[in-house]
Amino acid sequence: MDELVKTIDSLPKLVKIILALPFLDIVWAVYRLCKSLSKNNALGIVLAILMLFFCPTILWIVDIITIAVMDKVIWID
Repeated sequence: MDELVKTIDSLPKLVKIILALPFLDIVWAVYRLCKSLSKNNALGIVLAILMLFFCPTILWIVDIITIAVMDKVIWID
């Protein structure tokens, strides 16, 4: 899990933005889940699972903005 998080963090900004587009944003939902799993954050794991199923339709906009501005996605970890 840790290696997946490090690999995605090291991607170029353009690739991160492409992965944040609708229908590909599931990558970021899985990333959030893996990040919380690697840090054993119970709240993060529950939220990531809920977001995996309910939020990808609207979260892609937030992901694109945060990647463009801060070069990372926002998460509680």
